[in-house]
Amino acid sequence: MFALKRRGRAYHGLGGAAASDPDAAGVLPRPIRRAFRMAVSLADGRVAIPRFAGIAGAAVLFAATGFYGMVLGGHTGAVAEATTSAIGFSIDNVKVSGNLQTSEIDILQQLGLDGSSSVVFLSAANARERLISLPWVENAEVRKVYPNTVEIKLSERTAYGIWQHGDELSLIEKDGKVIAPLRDNKFASLPLFVGDGAQLDAAAFADQLSNWPDIQARIKAYICVGGRRWDLRMDNGVVVRLPEENVARAMHELSTLEQDQQVLERDIETVDLRLPDRTTIQLTADAAVRRDKAVADRAKMLKKLMEKGA
Repeated sequence: MFALKRRGRAYHGLGGAAASDPDAAGVLPRPIRRAFRMAVSLADGRVAIPRFAGIAGAAVLFAATGFYGMVLGGHTGAVAEATTSAIGFSIDNVKVSGNLQTSEIDILQQLGLDGSSSVVFLSAANARERLISLPWVENAEVRKVYPNTVEIKLSERTAYGIWQHGDELSLIEKDGKVIAPLRDNKFASLPLFVGDGAQLDAAAFADQLSNWPDIQARIKAYICVGGRRWDLRMDNGVVVRLPEENVARAMHELSTLEQDQQVLERDIETVDLRLPDRTTIQLTADAAVRRDKAVADRAKMLKKLMEKGA
């Protein structure tokens, strides 16, 4: 028996025999002795190495190296997702409901879904938060249906009006919250509110005019002036100036003028109702020229009549 000796105190792990045998002094611990015997046996050829042990060992080494690289590079999740997709858990069906203004393409892009996405690794909570960040989406429900389907149910915001601020046009909700920029004409029938801060009081002010539906139906724009009062631009271009307070009084007066004199059908530019004791009407430029000409012609005619009488 081959043994390794070392300087110093004898190793007593083998009992009294080791202590009494001088050749047994300094023997290595049993696990190390076993490893050493295996190495000697391999060197002597007494242990047969399997035929493909080298290839298997290299494969294990490469696999371990690759896994270590994935961990260091942060690609473990991507590899796992690709693997689960390959075995049948890829997202092949996305069922969307409740989307009137939000396109399915926007939804897929927002969730980052493609051919390699796996239903296993899709977080329903994270997907919901991403969908709510879309302009039109007020609420969203996301449900995973194994093995390959995702069901999405949306609740969208409702456009109340169009807000013009500077050169920008935005769609707003009834409470004044901005939804998204106006991109097409399909919302052209919504009321237009113009001016800084107009979106905040839009619905409240428009509701004040609901008692005069015939006039309100002809309003093309509600113009907020200095954040204090409103002007109304009618469908024929006439501007009605309303007071800061007691809007009902001014609207009643406008309604009376319209019934009695059809003031909104005349060739005028503005109807000023800001003062409680008077109504000021400004003619358009062309109407003013015609009026001045008519006044001058009448003055000439009167002058001629007076000359003939004299």
